[in-house]
Amino acid sequence: MSQLVDMAKDFVAEKIANVKKPEASVDDVDFKRVSRECVEYLAKLSVSNPYSASVPICEISYSLKSAGREIAKGTMPDPGSLKGNDTTILEVPVKVAYSILMSLAKDIGADWDIDYKLDLGLTIDLPVIGNFTIPLSHTGEIKLPTLSSVFA
Repeated sequence: MSQLVDMAKDFVAEKIANVKKPEASVDDVDFKRVSRECVEYLAKLSVSNPYSASVPICEISYSLKSAGREIAKGTMPDPGSLKGNDTTILEVPVKVAYSILMSLAKDIGADWDIDYKLDLGLTIDLPVIGNFTIPLSHTGEIKLPTLSSVFA
């Protein structure tokens, strides 16, 4: 009897592993705005949903690293849902405090940009499977705002 239960568990595990899941990619990370407290950047994600029904997004967590240090970290709770059989564009605001930017002066001074690595976790609620996190990673350069872009 225990062999039959083990076979059933293996069968179900294999079927769940082969179920299509939503896929995501980071399209862009760019300057958004300057405030009194921080510089805000915007990460744009494309998420494709293979299901005909919409799928709720539980949260998006992020970690922005530069020069081997974490310069921003946070979560975006309940950003909405993914449209059925479609690609949804999500925007994740990433806020970096001025004090942290000043500590990166050596990297910034060379070319007026920040070399970064952005790690994201997109947690969605899939029927039957439960919460599923899509890990994403993106590297690149963020140009710092100039005085003309701040006052424009």
